[in-house]
Amino acid sequence: MSKKVVLAYSGGLDTSICIPLLKEEYGYDEVITVAVDVGQPKEDVAQAEEKAKKISDLHFTLDVREEFVNDYIFPLIRANGDYEGYVMGTSIARPLIAKKVVEIAEQEGAVALAHGCTGKGNDQLRFEAVFRLTDMDVIAPMREMNLTREWEIEYAKEHGIPVGVTTAKPWSVDENIWSRSIEGGKLEDPGYIPPEEIYKWTASPEDAPDAQTIVIGFENGVPVSLDGEKMDGVELIEKMNVIAGTHGVGRTDMIEDRVLGLKARENYEHPAATVLLAAHRDLEKLVLTRSELKFKAMVDEQWSELAYYGLVDEPLYDDLNAFINKTQVRVNGTVTMKLYKGSLTILARTSPAALYSEELVSFDGTSIDQKDAEGFAKYHGFQARLFRKFVDKN
Repeated sequence: MSKKVVLAYSGGLDTSICIPLLKEEYGYDEVITVAVDVGQPKEDVAQAEEKAKKISDLHFTLDVREEFVNDYIFPLIRANGDYEGYVMGTSIARPLIAKKVVEIAEQEGAVALAHGCTGKGNDQLRFEAVFRLTDMDVIAPMREMNLTREWEIEYAKEHGIPVGVTTAKPWSVDENIWSRSIEGGKLEDPGYIPPEEIYKWTASPEDAPDAQTIVIGFENGVPVSLDGEKMDGVELIEKMNVIAGTHGVGRTDMIEDRVLGLKARENYEHPAATVLLAAHRDLEKLVLTRSELKFKAMVDEQWSELAYYGLVDEPLYDDLNAFINKTQVRVNGTVTMKLYKGSLTILARTSPAALYSEELVSFDGTSIDQKDAEGFAKYHGFQARLFRKFVDKN
């Protein structure tokens, strides 16, 4: 009986050399590749499929963009997903990709699951948190063989595997509909200024056009319209990536604390994510109570950490989502924003569930008798005044 292994395949250098390695070094008879489309460029998906069909024994390409948006990105928006300033495009996609790889492995009767992640990054943990829910063996050639990028490039050449990475431009790029990450090569030096060539989704702010005003509509905490036009999540995010990217909005260059404790310099592009997360946070402030906002900030932080770690099967993840989803029932309305040369400005917001009264808050309103606040003011800071009196006496 053929000994099969299923590989999570991206078409890049790491996963491509895994195919011959899994046969030569691990003794598998069949290597089945699975490319999961979570919004990569169409040409990248097509190239990965073409390459896989040449060098693997069997290949599957799965389009899960709609599932990715509805079941992973929308919950992220509701939770204001953010890890140390990173909008979590790569991390939120990995569990879904891993689950699809497992489905194919079970369908094809494989005995092992493999990925091309290194032993220094986060993705190994995100994939394996899902893979190890099964009884199949888990193989990680990059980590287990302690491979370097230079060795991989030479190995690929020796085996006739076409790769886009060179020692001159060794950028490692990962894209999905929500973000684009660029790392590797000289970018690993935190003192190195990234060249403009690494950016693809965002224009240089200096070259961006004049300001543009947009209106994002929300229902139950997720975006449903752009400038009054209803559209599904995939279409809306794709359009916002183009619009915001044109204005140079959505670049992040940061020092990130990986799960293992290593600090890494990371570069990201995320135009739509920047706009939609900012709009969502602003709308929440209009409709949620002060107590809800304070508690939700803690919930959002815990949610983001679990998502960053890839622990979406942790029971607490479901518990947090239960609270978050309850609050989002009232997050309905619109947010008006201005995009201009890399910046984003909130101009206005409206909601039928707004906890706001223009009459009560207005300096010209008379619905509230200002004298009623005097009693509250007398007790405000009461203990501090007692403390100060005690200090002064002693």
